[in-house]
Amino acid sequence: MFSSTIIPTINRSTLSRAVCSVLNQSFKAADFEVIVVNDSGRPLPDTDWQHSDRVRVIDTNRRERSVARNTGAAIAKGKYLHFLDDDDWLLPGALEAFWILDKLKGNESVWLYGSYQTVDNDDNLVERIHPSVYGNIFALVVAGEGIPFQVSLLKAEQFHIIGGFDPNPSIIGVEDRDVGRRMALHGAVAYIPAVVARIRIGEINSTTNWATIAESDRQGREKVLSAQNAFARLNTSVNSSYWHGRVSRAYFASAVWNLKRRDILTAINRITVGLAFSGKHTFSAKFWDGLSDKVR
Repeated sequence: MFSSTIIPTINRSTLSRAVCSVLNQSFKAADFEVIVVNDSGRPLPDTDWQHSDRVRVIDTNRRERSVARNTGAAIAKGKYLHFLDDDDWLLPGALEAFWILDKLKGNESVWLYGSYQTVDNDDNLVERIHPSVYGNIFALVVAGEGIPFQVSLLKAEQFHIIGGFDPNPSIIGVEDRDVGRRMALHGAVAYIPAVVARIRIGEINSTTNWATIAESDRQGREKVLSAQNAFARLNTSVNSSYWHGRVSRAYFASAVWNLKRRDILTAINRITVGLAFSGKHTFSAKFWDGLSDKVR
């Protein structure tokens, strides 16, 4: 089986659209499935899509999204895992585009993704986004950028190796960024320009606690900065003075965070590594743009 789309849900009204956007793909090259993880704590109303041979519905009973996604991943049969929110949807031709990308770059990549569109709460188009980044993107995700999982296929084998989504409540809300950093730590990313999905943005009806996002993301970043091979991976990921500045900024920000928590040894380590990434690049104006987090 090529892919398993896992949709955790609290039974929002948009669930059927999300499921059908996958089932209605004209993809014929290989098999695929949809796993709906009902975390609402009550039965889902009967709908036509529940009777599809491609769909499985399981219950996690209000265990939160990380547990729901991990539960779906545990029974998935696909080579790739696709995590789709119940208020977002795939566009026609998405699975076909991913199939082509897998044939081109699958052997060397653990993560495939495409371009996407964002929409508001009334489904009005907000922006068309073509990230066009690929290969070793570890520096990018450590610096705070990210690629939405709604437009991504993650290689199932690698997802399980890194331990899946962290169920720690302190990570909820940025659990996808946390997984993204750990995936990028161990493998390359491949990109295809095709627009594969639409993603709803905004805080209305969102299940994310936006007030805690920054602190949660900091804890996820701390985890990956402490990984054994983080420095080596970052060192091969940065390719410009600007990105040396962005990575140095991440380490210096970590040092401040750890000093506030009186973890002196970790803070000293972060400062040392940040200075190592700075080096001769401090003579470049682009380095200082990166350090101050200015857009190039």
